[in-house]
Amino acid sequence: MNKFFLILTLLISFNALAQFEPGDFDEDDLNIGGDIFSDFNEDLENTQVMEDERFYKFGRLFSFQVGLGVTQFTGNRGQLYSNDPPAYGLAVNYFVDFQTSFGMGIEYSKHHFELLEPTRGSGKTQGFGFATVSMLRTFFNWRYYIDTSDLGTALTYSNPYFVARLEYWYSTTKYEDRNDLPNLSGGGLGAGLGFGFDFPIRIRESYVNAEFLWHRVNFKDKYTDDYAVVDSNNQIVGGFSDLTGDALTVMVSYVFNW
Repeated sequence: MNKFFLILTLLISFNALAQFEPGDFDEDDLNIGGDIFSDFNEDLENTQVMEDERFYKFGRLFSFQVGLGVTQFTGNRGQLYSNDPPAYGLAVNYFVDFQTSFGMGIEYSKHHFELLEPTRGSGKTQGFGFATVSMLRTFFNWRYYIDTSDLGTALTYSNPYFVARLEYWYSTTKYEDRNDLPNLSGGGLGAGLGFGFDFPIRIRESYVNAEFLWHRVNFKDKYTDDYAVVDSNNQIVGGFSDLTGDALTVMVSYVFNW
């Protein structure tokens, strides 16, 4: 009986050896210097190619938008200025992929104020009177669109995004009641942060954009005391000791895509 089991074991072993094929192993698998991640890298490349193809087929490449909105200020500048809406805006954007875009644009808004009381900058006998202020700014922006594939349908179709901008603001103040005073002009660098939505009218073709931004700007007249009311000892007793304050904008735009 033992001889029978011994013979059976030998037969099974020979049969297993007979089924072995040297070609079952790739040469790279036996090569010590081979790249064991080559298959993984190929999968990554194929995935990237598929993602790029999906973007060029279903994504947006360029957009152009025309908008109207409101620009207002906080702090002392906000207390001095009254807004004259609407603000106007033009911008173009280039989409790198489904979630990232870069763009540039221009916006313009008008404001006014009236100071009848004499101030440090207007002279001792009369105030500045009525004055108009124009704000022109150019900007470069970056947008990051949130991945909403796992969120609700309404949020998905609103295309929410975060936005950051580098800006240059140029302001001009014209003293309408004081022909003896020159216009006050100057520029300053600024930055803007906010968020927005792209509501589709026709997918990939046209959208309504709503954007909300906070701006920090280094205006030329930020620390001026020309609008401060002073007493006989030249001490500030009223008015505005400076024009500090940030800007807030809300813009609604019609967007064309191609």
